[in-house]
Amino acid sequence: MGWGNIYRRRMKVFSVALVIYLDYKALQQREKWASKSKGSALWEKAHQRNARRVLNLIIELEGLWVKLGQYLSTRADVLPEAYITLLKQLQDSLPPRPLEEVHRTIERELGQAIDDLFSKFVESPLATASIAQVHRATLMDGQEVVVKVQHEGIKKIILEDLKNAKSIVDWIAWAEPQYDFNPMIDEWCKEAPKELDFNREADNTRKVFTNLGCKNRHGDGTSSHRVEVLIPEVIQSTEKVLILEFMDGIRLNDFESLDSFGVNKQKIVEEITRAYAHQIYIDGFFNGDPHPGNFLVSKEAPHRPILLDFGLTKSLSFPMKQALAKMFLASAEGDHVALLSAFAEMGLKLRLDIPEQAMEVTTVFPHENVKSLNEQRTKNLKVIQEKMKLDPKEVKRFNPVDAFPGDIVIFSRVLNLLRGLSSTMNVRIVYHDIMRPFAEHVLQGTIYKAPAVNAQWVCDTPVLSAVEAKLRQLLIDLGSDDKILGIQVCAYKDGEVIIDTAAGVLGKYDPRPVQPDSLFPVFSVTKGITAGMVHWLVEKGKLRLDENVANIWPEFGCNGKDLIKVHHVLNHTAGLHNALSEMRSENPLLICDWNECLKRIAASVPETEPGQNQLYHYLSFGWICGGIIEHASGKKFQEILEEAFIHPLNIEGELYIGVPPGVESRLATLTVDRNDLTKVSQIRNRPDLPSSFQPEAILESIVTLPALFNMLNIRRAIIPAANGHCSARALARYYAALADGGLVPPRDSTSFQPNLGSHIHIPKFPSLKVSRRQRGRRNKGVLSLLRNPYLQIPNRSNDPQDGDCGITATGQNTIGLDCGSSSCSINTSDSGGNDDKRRNSDHHKIFSGKGIFDAFLGDGDYANMALPDGMFGLGFKRSRSKEGSYIGFGHTGMGGSTGFCDINNRFAMAVTVNKMSFGAATRSIIELVCSELDLPLPQDFDPPTDRGSNTERPLIN
Repeated sequence: MGWGNIYRRRMKVFSVALVIYLDYKALQQREKWASKSKGSALWEKAHQRNARRVLNLIIELEGLWVKLGQYLSTRADVLPEAYITLLKQLQDSLPPRPLEEVHRTIERELGQAIDDLFSKFVESPLATASIAQVHRATLMDGQEVVVKVQHEGIKKIILEDLKNAKSIVDWIAWAEPQYDFNPMIDEWCKEAPKELDFNREADNTRKVFTNLGCKNRHGDGTSSHRVEVLIPEVIQSTEKVLILEFMDGIRLNDFESLDSFGVNKQKIVEEITRAYAHQIYIDGFFNGDPHPGNFLVSKEAPHRPILLDFGLTKSLSFPMKQALAKMFLASAEGDHVALLSAFAEMGLKLRLDIPEQAMEVTTVFPHENVKSLNEQRTKNLKVIQEKMKLDPKEVKRFNPVDAFPGDIVIFSRVLNLLRGLSSTMNVRIVYHDIMRPFAEHVLQGTIYKAPAVNAQWVCDTPVLSAVEAKLRQLLIDLGSDDKILGIQVCAYKDGEVIIDTAAGVLGKYDPRPVQPDSLFPVFSVTKGITAGMVHWLVEKGKLRLDENVANIWPEFGCNGKDLIKVHHVLNHTAGLHNALSEMRSENPLLICDWNECLKRIAASVPETEPGQNQLYHYLSFGWICGGIIEHASGKKFQEILEEAFIHPLNIEGELYIGVPPGVESRLATLTVDRNDLTKVSQIRNRPDLPSSFQPEAILESIVTLPALFNMLNIRRAIIPAANGHCSARALARYYAALADGGLVPPRDSTSFQPNLGSHIHIPKFPSLKVSRRQRGRRNKGVLSLLRNPYLQIPNRSNDPQDGDCGITATGQNTIGLDCGSSSCSINTSDSGGNDDKRRNSDHHKIFSGKGIFDAFLGDGDYANMALPDGMFGLGFKRSRSKEGSYIGFGHTGMGGSTGFCDINNRFAMAVTVNKMSFGAATRSIIELVCSELDLPLPQDFDPPTDRGSNTERPLIN
């Protein structure tokens, strides 16, 4: 191919690209003045004419552009229908090359005349593709074969096409920064030339043939990973000629023939998906080009997919296989923390200190609608632009990823092609269910190691007491029985730490060991913290327990709620037990929206008279208390939490209600004990629970909550009833102080490093001074402000009446924003008083001690504020002995985490778990500790007397 042809080819490509670009840009302007219906028609016509331009260009130029067209034709989930309809033609065949050229190549490569090689050679090709065309033939020994012959001069054309494609991608990235396809084209430039060597393709075909067990075509293999596909055997190969056995099959787009042969299209696509899962996760060697033209379906029953064309393959190292498996499974679980860990393992470099912005890369997985994801991204960028008054071009240039490894590019391309295949075949495939067993196979023996084979399963911290030594053996036994994944246990007796143990791993797909400072999501244990904040404000004189909530929060007084008092809320007798339950079905992510939840709770309607019935306010409790706290104090929720408990108790960095950026590496991930799910049917309806939280709803919550609460945007949200993240040692210290009437225990000198309280509560990131040249990077600081609920957006009112949820960090950090016309910087500095706060914190009080126990229990002078026989006092679950007398208080969360104290024996204990169950493991632990210390066992933790009682009252509040 001469330079004149190269130049004309390049000019043709750029001319068509420019025409299409200008066509769409002009249409964007016209659409502004057109009606909605007319606008849709204009877009449809534009898609049709531009799709025709693309198809004509591809047919004229052939080469690499055919492969690109074939790829695009499978993306029915992304591209307009006009493109799919026209580009599907490329899956069939291109115009054939002259027979003389084909004969010339075969004879040159194989060194013999056609008549000496084949007894029969069919002149009409079976198919003509971008690189080669295929003819049917018969060898001299009578074997039916197909002969794949490379086009003359195609190598120069492919290399030139790659250069042109790279130039166009660079141009698009410059003109429309949100559409940066450089990672994909860079990987294509690296891999595409390999397809030009048919000896390599022959080796690839033999390898996949062996890996998938295709020799045993009629075997009765019972392996769960066995794949029912066919691959033709290699007969002979050279650099430009490949001879394979002939297999008679039906093309995937020949729907009429598929139907006439009775082919189950759903099963075919599922088996193709299994074949690729096997290649990726079991073999670490997979075909990177699974477009519909590379598949046939055997005509003989049982109809099986026939896999063709292994020119573009990818080899994965074992660590990369593990990382891809971990990424896939973490995506399925919604586990953003494990995703971040997997990204780091595979070399995916994220630009931001706000990792959830980089969750966009999870769209490589075929479980979401790409159009909706693009729409969501547009909405997110619009919020950034409006809030910070940024130049639209700067917003568009925001990209959370600095480096995209090539392995992920090919991997994501395969998954996208498979997704497009299901759209083409009009079948619905649950890819996660099909691919999960293969991904889990990679991680067997590496992700979760039971205590018996993991010497570091229990964290190597000092044993503080004889009871702790026995406890650790119990934890090993529970871990060996698969009752524990990760756990922390901490206990105080007479103001001193006697247990501080951590064991297991942070998550099902996160093998890092649990440490004493790991942060566990503890669900309704959070209510005990939130209730403590209300009592703290009462003691500070900011409100009264017998005060009407409407006096504190005027908007709350509507719809018959004007008589609800603060103590009704704390006692779960406000009559709003089902409030906000509709969000579970409407949109679970609404719980991230602080203002919306406060607005909804203020507009809610009570179902019963206040003070009459005690029904667990499982979700509404937190929002009502949150509104009371902010309106009574004039400060933000997080400010009161830090002022009341975090700094006085020296538990910085180990107790949050809504985690800040920077603590992701310490987060434990939730999973479910599947064995307990089978027991739900045995649970009887409970009169103490609201109608929206009976067994059926409990089952739904157990199944769905882990995935929901593993998401970073949920973890970051302030959800005062359910989103506490803490270590057991921080939670136990809180209850140890309450057990002593508010007296803060002395610091524990034996504490595991880092010591409790040594973390910076709000992690700091480097100050950003951005020049005009670096303007695009200033989004780091902008997004930090938008995503971090601990920071204050400038120019927003500090009046708590306006419902603003922006927060100015107090005590530990002062955050300032300086945004000018050309630069934006975030300056983070210590307030200077934090060390002073800590220096003399030991032995001071977070409560005065006067009547504190009666206030928490709803007893004594406060008995008229709580139902006498109810489970709850004023914000806390009452702990009774077997004889029925009060011994303390606390709060348990769904799944088994708990914190409580025994006020008679100056004892406090906390257990945090990440494997959600009905609490059997937690019961065993507390029973052992109380028995060894000769303490009364709280009634809630009594061991079951029979199988039925074990499942009738799961630990859920």
